[in-house]
Parts: sequence; structure tokens; C-alpha cells
Amino acid sequence: MSDKNSSRTAEEIQQDLHRQLGQVLGSAGTKPDRAKIDFKRYRKVRWFFIKTFAHVIWWDIVLNRPILGWFRTDPLPRWQKIARRFRELAVEMGGVLIKMGQFLSIRVDVLPSEVTSELAGLRDEVPPDRIESIVAQVEADFGRPIADIFEWFSPQPLGAASLAQAHLARLASGEQAVVKVLRPGIEVLVETDLAAIALAIRWLKFYKRISQRVDLDWLAREFTTITRNELDFDAEGHNAERIATDFADDTGVYVPQVYWQYSAPHTLTLENVAYIKIDDLAGIEAAGISRAEVAKKFYDIYLRQIFETNFVHVDPHPGNVFVKPLPFPEEIEAGVTDFAPSDPVPSRTGRPFQIAFVDFGMVAIIPERLRAALKEYAIGIGTRDAHRVVQSYANAGILLPGADLTRIEEATTDMFQRLWGVRMGQVKDLAATEMQYFLREYRDIVYKAPFQFPADMLFIMRAIGILSGMATNLDPNFDPWAETIPFAERLAADQLPQGWQEWLQQFVSLGQLALRLPNQVDGVLMQARQGNLVVQASLAPEARRLVQGIERAINRLVWMVVAVGLLLVGDRFYIEGQNKLLGGLLLLLAALAFLWGMLRR
Repeated sequence: MSDKNSSRTAEEIQQDLHRQLGQVLGSAGTKPDRAKIDFKRYRKVRWFFIKTFAHVIWWDIVLNRPILGWFRTDPLPRWQKIARRFRELAVEMGGVLIKMGQFLSIRVDVLPSEVTSELAGLRDEVPPDRIESIVAQVEADFGRPIADIFEWFSPQPLGAASLAQAHLARLASGEQAVVKVLRPGIEVLVETDLAAIALAIRWLKFYKRISQRVDLDWLAREFTTITRNELDFDAEGHNAERIATDFADDTGVYVPQVYWQYSAPHTLTLENVAYIKIDDLAGIEAAGISRAEVAKKFYDIYLRQIFETNFVHVDPHPGNVFVKPLPFPEEIEAGVTDFAPSDPVPSRTGRPFQIAFVDFGMVAIIPERLRAALKEYAIGIGTRDAHRVVQSYANAGILLPGADLTRIEEATTDMFQRLWGVRMGQVKDLAATEMQYFLREYRDIVYKAPFQFPADMLFIMRAIGILSGMATNLDPNFDPWAETIPFAERLAADQLPQGWQEWLQQFVSLGQLALRLPNQVDGVLMQARQGNLVVQASLAPEARRLVQGIERAINRLVWMVVAVGLLLVGDRFYIEGQNKLLGGLLLLLAALAFLWGMLRR
């Protein structure tokens, strides 16, 4: 029995793990309704997730243990292979899988280029539907021939996305517009993918470090709601109009007009703003537009959305954001009042521009309970006030009960000192060394992971992740810290009382606090007299580091003692010939214990 097991290869063990994991995970939750989804597609997507989970469990959990780690291979080629398989699956099947891959493909700030390059093709590899199907969809929507709706409708798609595709058209007024049409049968594909993704989210409940920190049931419901909302073109049109209203005072933002008379449940007609894609670096430079200024403006727009308007476009991938060149004043005087998307733009350094957004299906509204905490966080970041940042964590409810606020504040202060002024392009290069430092100095925080993330913030974090990757691509020298300071100063100024009524309210609050203070002091003294007063103290940062250094030295000493003990016993067995096999094994274990003790931090 043991001989048979010992002869199994790692690949056979991993395949067996796939099968066992499939049986366990396949039973997690109820099966989806066959009448609403494509069950063949569902099984195929589910099987991909099963294999990926098995890969993580085997290579990154099982083989990441002491001694077993010697058998691990370089993770980069393995994850590159998984990324390639996912891209092939997404291109073949479309739907929500395309959106997942597009999001990961632009995380150049945190993911290695070998992985993002495998997924980058998803931005252009989405195959369009046949024009006959699209025309039939539009005609069914309006109940009349397409020639009676539009003066002209391009048979070639302007762009093909995961849920819809866009075609140029000419309206009766002669204006050029973009007609966005849902892919025929997309509702079934979306429901199928949502069922598979919801199952994967339920599997995460088995991993306590995630399930304790995120309401996964809420996340599954919210992801389903937001994705289904992308199929609601009426809501998308109104989202566009709200963002246009929010930025009506900002001449650097452009939102396309919605042509409601040319829109229907599966068709949305918008003004054509397909200018220069924000990831077309050569096109931006050819127009004379500063890439650094584009990155700065793009960052500022999202600061305003998150911290001021609280209505966030959470899907700003490169296909949804354009740079619109504007004419110089002298060009306007010469009769060039605007550039059409297809017009050639004369190259001239310092050309003004606008950031134009499309695809308003995915938006997030920041709830009232988080708005004040977010502003406090922005002010804390801008002023490098670690105490204020940690207090914003507590106010937002993202800290687990019992979290060591003093220790988290120390780590935040250290982060400011080590990372302040770091450019976006340097983040990935510094990530490994800085992570090692923080793991060594603050491993108590890292291992306890005292954060719990409200699920309604995860989509905002997704948008921030996209923003980070795109800003890095535009300008590797972009300094987010410097751009946050003036914004934080403005938020701080807005929080000061502006009129006599607000000043009066501040004085009333202080008076109420002063009246309560004697009773509070009396309560503390009473506890002290009764012997019930508890004082919680913590070590200073220098003392804590000294204690941690002593702890590491003791751990190494323990492993050295273990190694010496194994060496002495093994040497005796081996030399005296009592049991050379056992002696050799003990000598090997002694060497491993010695190496583990030396390398362990």
C-alpha cells in the first residue's frame, strides 16, 4: 500500500486533488436553475475555477510548508499559464469572464508583466456578433426596420465588448452617434457566469481569513446586482446624465449626450466621443497632449468622484475612457471650433484636452455611513497624519474588534516615512523589498490581519486598482502623494465652520463636553478606588523591535539545539552501524533544521 502511494507522481496527486476538490466544492450550495442558464457553459466555467482553486491549494498552501517548500517551482510560469488558459476560455465564451480578464490585464502596478500581457489581448479579442443578429435585435427593440430609425447604420462594429457592441450611425438630424446594442442572448450568458462566480465566492467561505473579513454573501448579491444593472440601458443613460451634472463645473471632463428618442430596452444611442483611447500613448503624444497631465487629471476626477460626489464610475478600463483634443484659442479664431473623433489633430505641444467617459453601466454609490470616514482618510493621507488615518479606519468599521490601534498607527507612520514620494512606476519594484520589511517589523499585524472590508467598498477599490494601473501606464513618474495634498487641504478647509450658525454649534458641542467631563473624571476615580481600573500599555516602537529581535534570536537558538540533537543521534546511529538508514535520515533532518533556523526570520 505504502509502495504504491510513494510511486505516485506529484501530477497524479494534484489530479486526484482536483477530483476530490470538485466533489467537495460541487456540493457547496444549491445547483442553479437549468431553465435560466446554459448548464453546459456553467460546468465548463466551474471546472476552470475548481482547477484554479486546486492549483492554489497544492502549490501555494500545501507546498508552502516548511521542508515541502523545497519542492515548489517558480510561481511566475505557472500563473502565466493559468492566465493564458483563462484568456482562451474568456475569448471562447465571452460574457462576464471578459470583464474579469480586462480588469486584471491593466493591473500593471501590482501584477507581473508576464501575467498582464497574457490577458491584455482581451481588450481587443472580443469577437463581435454577426451584423444580421445586431440589426434584428435593434428592429425588435423599436418594432420597425432599422432604415426607418437611422439614416445610416455601420455594418462594421466600432467596438465589441463583453455584454454589448457599438456601431456608428447617423441620426435624422445628420449627427453622428454611437449605438450600443446588447448582444443577442446575453441575459442567459450573464446568468450562467453569475451562477458560476457566485459558487466560487461561496467556496471562499472555507477560507476563514477571507470569510471573517468580507461579507461574501453580500458581495455575491452586490456583484450580481451591479452586473445585471449593466443590462439596463435606461439606468445607464441616467447614470451618464448624473455624472455630467456632477462635473458640470469641470471643463476637463466630457460626458456624451444621451439620445433618448433613439434608445430602447436593448439599444442605447449616445454622442460619439471615440477620440484617442487613454492607453494609446503614441496617439496622445502625436496630438501634443502631455501624458503626465492626462494622468494627473484622471486621478483628480476619481478623487472627486470618491470623496465629493460619492457617485463612482467603477469600470474605467481603457476601452471606456478617451482623451478628447481641444483647439487652441488661435485655432478657434481661425474657425476650428472643435475636432470630430475622426478628424486629424495637428501636433502641437501643450494642447488642451478633456477626459471623456463612456459605458456607465457599472457605477457605485458610496453609502452615507462611509462618506465622512473617507474624507477623514483623504485628509489623513494628504497631511501624513497616521492617527487620523487609523481613526478613519475605525469610523468606517473596517477594523476587527480588539485591533491594536497603536500598533496599526505605528505601521502607518512607518509606511509614510518609507513610501512617501514614491512614484507610481516604482511601486512594483519596491513591493518585494518593502513587503519583506513590513513582514519582519510588523508581522503581528500582517498575520492577525485586523481588517474587515465592507463589501460595498470592494467595487470602489476595484476602480482605484484600475486607476492605479492606468496612471502608471500613462506616467511612471506620477506622484499620487503630491496630487493628494492640495485635495486634502481643500477637504480640510471645507470641514471648518463657515458661518456663525456652525461656529455656534461648535461652541455648544464643546460646552456639552465640558459639562460631561466632571462626571467622567469622577467615574474614573471611582473605578480606581474600587480597584477596577485597568490600564493598557504598549511598548514603544524601539522597545518592540528589540523584543522582536530577541524573539527571533531565541527561535533560531531553538532550531540550532534541535539540529545539534539530531546531528549527535544520527551520527551515532550512522557511525556505529546500528541503523545507517535511520542515521542518514536523522543527519538529513539535522541539516534541514539548521537551514530552516538560519533562514527563518
